Amino acid sequence: MKQWPMLQQTWSGEGVPHDGGDAPAQTALIHALKPLPPDAMILIPLRHAVLFPGVLSPVTIGRASSVAAAQHAVRNELNVGFLLQRDPQQSNAQPSDLYWVGTAGPIVRYITGHEGAHHLVVQGQGRFQVQEFLEGWPFLVARVAMVEPPQLESPQIEARFLQLKERAIEAIGLLPHVPDELADVVRGIEGPAALADMVANLIDVKVEEKQDILETFDLIRRLDKVLALLSSRVEVLKLSREIGEKTRAQFDERQREHVLREQLRQIQKELGEGEDDAAELAGLKEAIEHAGLPEQTLKHARKEFKRLQRMGENGAEYAMLRTYLEWLTELPWQAAPQEPIDIARARQVLDEDHFGLGRIKRRILEYLAVRKLNPQGRSPILCFVGPPGVGKTSLGQSIARATGRAFQRVALGGVHDEAEIRGHRRTYIGALPGALIQAMRRAETTHALIMLDEIDKLGAGGMHGDPASALLEVLDPEQNSTFRDNYLAVDFDLSRVMFVCTANQLDTIPGPLRDRMEIIQLAGYTEEEKQQIARRYLIERQREANGLQPGQAQLTDAAVTRVVRDYTREAGVRNLERELGALLRHAAMQIAEGQARQVTVDAGDVPAILGAPRFESELALRAGLPGVATGLAWTPVGGDILFIEAGKVPGSGRLILTGQLGDVMKESAQAALTLAKTWTGEALEKVDVHVHVPAGATPKDGPSAGVAMFLALVSLLTDRPVRPDVAMTGEVSLRGLVLPIGGVKEKTLAALRAGIHTVMLPRRNEKDLEDVPPEARAQLEFIWLERVEDAVQHAIGDLVPALRA
Repeated sequence: MKQWPMLQQTWSGEGVPHDGGDAPAQTALIHALKPLPPDAMILIPLRHAVLFPGVLSPVTIGRASSVAAAQHAVRNELNVGFLLQRDPQQSNAQPSDLYWVGTAGPIVRYITGHEGAHHLVVQGQGRFQVQEFLEGWPFLVARVAMVEPPQLESPQIEARFLQLKERAIEAIGLLPHVPDELADVVRGIEGPAALADMVANLIDVKVEEKQDILETFDLIRRLDKVLALLSSRVEVLKLSREIGEKTRAQFDERQREHVLREQLRQIQKELGEGEDDAAELAGLKEAIEHAGLPEQTLKHARKEFKRLQRMGENGAEYAMLRTYLEWLTELPWQAAPQEPIDIARARQVLDEDHFGLGRIKRRILEYLAVRKLNPQGRSPILCFVGPPGVGKTSLGQSIARATGRAFQRVALGGVHDEAEIRGHRRTYIGALPGALIQAMRRAETTHALIMLDEIDKLGAGGMHGDPASALLEVLDPEQNSTFRDNYLAVDFDLSRVMFVCTANQLDTIPGPLRDRMEIIQLAGYTEEEKQQIARRYLIERQREANGLQPGQAQLTDAAVTRVVRDYTREAGVRNLERELGALLRHAAMQIAEGQARQVTVDAGDVPAILGAPRFESELALRAGLPGVATGLAWTPVGGDILFIEAGKVPGSGRLILTGQLGDVMKESAQAALTLAKTWTGEALEKVDVHVHVPAGATPKDGPSAGVAMFLALVSLLTDRPVRPDVAMTGEVSLRGLVLPIGGVKEKTLAALRAGIHTVMLPRRNEKDLEDVPPEARAQLEFIWLERVEDAVQHAIGDLVPALRA
C-alpha cells in the first residue's frame, strides 16, 4: 500500500490516472452535434487506473477523441463515464478493448497543459454498466445502466465494516510520513460501501484487481475482497517495518556513507557526470579480457570486476580494487616472440662497452650460447662480485643490449622487509606489489633482464620477515615459474626472466642464497687498464656531460697517467671518472669565459687543477727501519697494502696489539710471535713486544697477515730491516709452513698500484696466478714460499734459524 493522499484529492495506486494518449489535443470546438439519448453517456478510456465512486481524482488525457469528449461534456455540463482499457498499449481503443463496468461523474475542473496534454479533475459518483455502444459522435458514447446496490444493514456487513476500518487505520500507522488527519477521515466514514471504495482506490494492487472490486456489486463480497487485499498489504508493511528496524540497528556510519555515495553516483549519472567513470570501467573490462591472463587468473579477475561494479565509486574499497585490477591488466602475462641470440653481436657489444675482463666476457658468452641452444633450459643465476666501480651493473646492461632484452634494476641495498620482495597483502592501506612485480610491469615483457643490485646488503631477517629467504624462490629456476606475490595473490611466471646479481663481497650473502648463484669475480683494473678505460669511455662521457665538443678540450696521456697514479687508488674507475670530470670542467670554464677556444690539459697542469697529489709512496719513509714489513690485504673495495710495525720495550714478556685488529689477526700475531721466538731463539722475558697496524680507526681482520707479522718480528729481534720493495701475504703455522690465502688478484694489483714490483705468495697459490692480468704479471716478480725460511731469505737476507744452530 502506497502513501495515503491529502484530503483535497485522491491518488490511484498506479500514480495519476491518465489515458496515456500520444496524439496532440487538436480537436476543434464542435458546435453542431446531435444530442445524446437520455440513457446515453460520454465515455473516456483510461490505460492504467480505475476510478471509484466517491473519489476525487486527477486524470490526464491526450487522444483527440478523449479531448473532444471532455470538452463537450464540460460545455454541456454532462457526466462522463471512465472505463479501464484492457491493453494499455492499444492506441485507439475499441469497445471490445474496454471493460464494460466503470465509474461515472462530472468533470470538476478542466486545465489545458503544454505539449497537447489536458488535465481533468473528476469526481466519481456511481457505478455503471455499458448496455450498448452508439455511433455518430467523434468520441465514445454508450447506453449505460447505473448500478445502485441497496444499502443493507446486517451483522455480517457491520462486522466487515468495523474490521476494514480497523485494518485501514492500522495500515495508516505503518506507513511513514502520513498526515495524522487521514486516520480521522477514515474514522469519520459511515457507509460500508464508501469505505470499501475508498480503501480499494488507495491500496497498492494491480489495476485488474481494482477492476474486479469495482465489478463486485454485492457489498459483502466486495468487503471481503478489499479486506483480503488490505490484510495482505498490512502483513507486508509489518514485515517491512521489522526488517527496517533490524537493518537500521546495524546501519553504522560506513554503511550510511556507502548509501549516500551510491545516491550521489546516481545523481551524477542523471546529470551526465558519471559517464567518464562508466567509460573507464568499460575500458577496464576490455583490458581484462585482452590481457592474456591465464585461465584461473582470468576467472579471478572477472569475479573481482563484478565486485567493483557493485561498489560506489567513492567507496573505501573501490579505489583499492580498481588499482588491483589495473595491475593485473598491465603485467606481461604472455610470452612475446624473442629474437634468437646472436653470439657475434653479443661479443661486439661486450667489447664496445668494456675493456679487458677477458675471462668474464668469455663466461658471459658461454652463458648466452647455452641460452641460445636451449631456450627452455634452467640457466644458472650469474652473480658479479667485486669492488665498487669495476663495471658490475654496466655488464648487466651490456648483456641486456646484446640479447635484446628490457633491462630493469632492482636495488636491494638496505631492504629489510620481506614485503618489499613479495609485496604487501591487499588488506593493508597503500599496499603494492613487490619490487620484482613492479620491475616486470615496467619491463612490459616476460623476456626481461632484471639486475638484483647489491644483494650482499640485504637487511637481516627480523619482525618484518627475511628478504633473503624471499629471494630463494625467485632465484630458483625450479620454483620461479609459479612465483606468488602477496598483493597479486595469483601465480606469476618468472622463468623466462634472466636474473643477474651484483655484490661487493660474498661473506654477507646467506649460504642458501649464494648456493643458487654462479659467482663471477671482478677483482679490479691495472694501471694500464684504467688508462685504456679512461681514453675509450670516461673522457668522452665526461666531455658530453660538461657540454664540450671533441675539439674543444683534450687530456694528454701523461695527464691521465698522473691522475691514475697520484690522485686515485682504487680497484674500479669511479673516482677516476670524477677527477677527469674536474679537469674537463676546468677547461669548460675557460671556454665559457672566452679565455680560450681550445684547451689541452697536460700532466703539469693537473696539480693546479686538482691540488696536491693525494697519494704518495710510503715505502721510502719506511725503508731501512727494522721491525717494519709490508703486507697485502683484501678489502670489499679491492686490494690494499698493509704495514706491520713491531717494537719492543722493557716489560714482562707481554704481547701488545693495537690498530683495531680482529680476532683472526690477533691469533695470527700470537702465532707469529711464538714462531719468531722459536726461530730466533730470543726468550723476551724482560721486554714487551708491541705490534701495531697503522690507520687504527679502520677495522682489520683476515687470515693472511701471518707472514708479514712474522717477518716484522724477526726483523725486530734480529735488528735487520725488511726490504721495502717487497710485499708479502700468507698465513703461517707453528711448524713454519706458509699456508695459502685468497684474493691473489686483488692483492697483486694493490702491490702494483703502490709501486711494489716484488710479491711473495704461498707456493700453493701458484695456480691462482692465471687470474692476474698478463700486463700485471709482466711487471711483477713473484716469489713462492713454502716455509718461513724462504720469506726470511728473500726479504731480510741469509739468517741461520736458532732451532737449526
